[in-house]
Amino acid sequence: MENDDITSEINQIPTEKVISAEGSIDTENTTVTEPAAGTRGVTAAEVLVKCLESEGVKYIFGIPGEENLDMMRALEHSSLRVIVVRHEQGAAFMADVYGRLTGKAGVCFSTLGPGATNLITGTADANSDGAPLVAITGQVGTDRMHLTSHQYLNLVELFAPITKRSKQIVNPDSVSEIMRIAFKYAESEKPGACHVDLPDNVAAMTVTPGPAERPLKKPAHDVENASFASIDRAAALIYKAKHPVILVGHSAVRNHAGEALTAFADTLHIPVVNTMMAKGIISYTNKYSLWTIGITQRDYQNCFVDMADLVIAVGYDIVEFAPRKWNQEETHTILHIDTRSAHINKFFQPDAQVIGDISYSLQQLLYRCEPKEEPTEFLALKNKMLEEYESYAKDASFPMKPQKILYDVRKFMGENDIVISDVGAHKMWIAREYNCFRPNTCIISNGFATMGIAVPGAVAAKLVYPERKVLAISGDGGFMMNSQEYETALREHIPIVTLIFTDESYGLIKWKQMDRYHGSCYVDFTNPDFVKYAESMHAKGYRIEKAEDLLPTLEDAFR
Repeated sequence: MENDDITSEINQIPTEKVISAEGSIDTENTTVTEPAAGTRGVTAAEVLVKCLESEGVKYIFGIPGEENLDMMRALEHSSLRVIVVRHEQGAAFMADVYGRLTGKAGVCFSTLGPGATNLITGTADANSDGAPLVAITGQVGTDRMHLTSHQYLNLVELFAPITKRSKQIVNPDSVSEIMRIAFKYAESEKPGACHVDLPDNVAAMTVTPGPAERPLKKPAHDVENASFASIDRAAALIYKAKHPVILVGHSAVRNHAGEALTAFADTLHIPVVNTMMAKGIISYTNKYSLWTIGITQRDYQNCFVDMADLVIAVGYDIVEFAPRKWNQEETHTILHIDTRSAHINKFFQPDAQVIGDISYSLQQLLYRCEPKEEPTEFLALKNKMLEEYESYAKDASFPMKPQKILYDVRKFMGENDIVISDVGAHKMWIAREYNCFRPNTCIISNGFATMGIAVPGAVAAKLVYPERKVLAISGDGGFMMNSQEYETALREHIPIVTLIFTDESYGLIKWKQMDRYHGSCYVDFTNPDFVKYAESMHAKGYRIEKAEDLLPTLEDAFR
């Protein structure tokens, strides 16, 4: 068809079938109501951005597209800082880690189709790991959804299995309600991801003047406390136990229960094992801290749990560390303390549950319980663990052992500085060897356990805590999955450092292959010269060639 023919075709379209950017849809007759001459109302996209501001959102991560032009225009005139990334997966990971560190929903956005599908992995990670996140996708206009349409996917259905709530805005007057609901679901226990889909024609529509133009209020809510009856039942279990052990998980971190947990353990002389996602909930230097469980191989912590007759699961989520790995014989009495009831699992059937604010529950139990005798058997085994840990302090062998690398990293990083772990064989070493003084100072994805999270996660962490050192630790496999976000960090002046464990393979899978089959296949690859790779993006690259170089190199890199 020639250009003149196209113009002729367009001129023949009935005006009542055209949806105006300034009008509104009548769903029965598909007619348009035009605004009064010389006036312009607030658009749905503008209300959406107002809602983000009202929710306290400071940063929004993503990549613009044709279908979210109106939202981008609204963002340009907002107080939000837009962080344009190089891949939507990086945007979702940034929002994921932002949400995990702050407890407030991180926000990411994309256009429709392939842009939206690129958000999937980071969105699923947030949902599994208990990190509040809101993902906003562009979409074709409502007038095209019944047709085979360029880049169209039913994103509401696509996001539904990996979010707490997935909704499409089809009425511009519903924007403020849908956004408030998304943040409510994302930030309530257990936190997770929510998805909002905004068709491009709806984004441009005018909102009816009045309440629909304004964000909804964010109400304060009181915490709910456990019943005295459940606390009494729990106290009875603790009274009967000879060798209790606390198994603490991520919910205790989200609910700021570290102080109450430390007082509980110290006063009652009960040892504490933490999951990977609860590192630092009690300082690793505490007498009763037995460090981290969840290593692939049987380790000290498995022995500690085996020795227990009562496992006090505090804020423990079975997604972090499967109960079949520590209670397969079903020999343990279990006490569950959390804000929510325990998950259903045949290897995790609590004999009592205390449901409510975790700190309050621990404080009430403390009033009802007498101190136990010192757990001498546990502490004797802990001393052996400490001796092994300290034995790497002066290890000068090269290639460096993971234990030595992480010993030096711990020595260098401050108590409040942040390590973001990627996923792979190195994650197991970080879990075992990098111990923490405070919660949320070592971020490990161990619900969804997603490779590629470290670099974009470090960008988000530095935005949250610009005064702290932020170190991403990655394997060479995970690093190359989202290393493009180094350009984002440099462009946005967000100073991070990455330490790469290099073995030119998908090391954790090779480890498992060797363990099961005594051989490996399909796991090896080659790498770029990472020093030159860094320099090509105007960053600085370092290569460690002897053990003595690591500490001064970290010092120089952070300077």
